[in-house]
Amino acid sequence: QVQLVESGGGLVQAGGSLRPSCAASGLLFSTYGVGWFRQAPGKEREFVASISWTGGTPIYAESVKGRFTISRDNARNTVYLHMNSLKPEDTAVYYCAASKYGGAEDTQGAFRYWGQGTQVTVSS
Repeated sequence: QVQLVESGGGLVQAGGSLRPSCAASGLLFSTYGVGWFRQAPGKEREFVASISWTGGTPIYAESVKGRFTISRDNARNTVYLHMNSLKPEDTAVYYCAASKYGGAEDTQGAFRYWGQGTQVTVSS
């Protein structure tokens, strides 16, 4: 059974940092592209960042470029989202997902497995 379990969300002031992580099990993690999406209250879930199975060529949403960095540790079956210079508009539930493909993808339909999400709240 495939499981993706996020952790590391929380409450932080604007300008602060957080590093959510996502631990995967039940799949050959090193062969999957992985990504992060987020959903704010009353809004659609949106793409944040993704990374290929090799760890190369990450892609980012324009709204987080230069502030967020995605990374992965295939030895630990874990993907991270390093979030800096956080803004109140970054408040959302953050989901990790594993792609059907090995590359970095930015559309939800490309992702097969999803975690339950971790709440990130940025206060002003």
